[in-house]
Amino acid sequence: MKSENEKTAAVFKAFCDENRLQILHMLKSGEKCACKLLQELNVTQPTLSHHMKILCDSGVVDWRKEGKWTYYKISKQGKEHALSLLKSILEE
Repeated sequence: MKSENEKTAAVFKAFCDENRLQILHMLKSGEKCACKLLQELNVTQPTLSHHMKILCDSGVVDWRKEGKWTYYKISKQGKEHALSLLKSILEE
């Protein structure tokens, strides 16, 4: 079982890469298919899978399968959790 610090670190790890930040920016406008993310990012499928695993493991991004494709979106609960973590760390 992960400690609270490990869970917090996983959330912040999601924001520590340019590609993941670009993915989050793309997902702000709504759910996207992995195929669309691949086209926009110009990365390989294994690289996208790596980034999406980190984002999903953090709880910031949700996913669902439809046929052979996976669709991703920003998790409302994950977004609120990430904001509260940042606030709790930086506020006195």
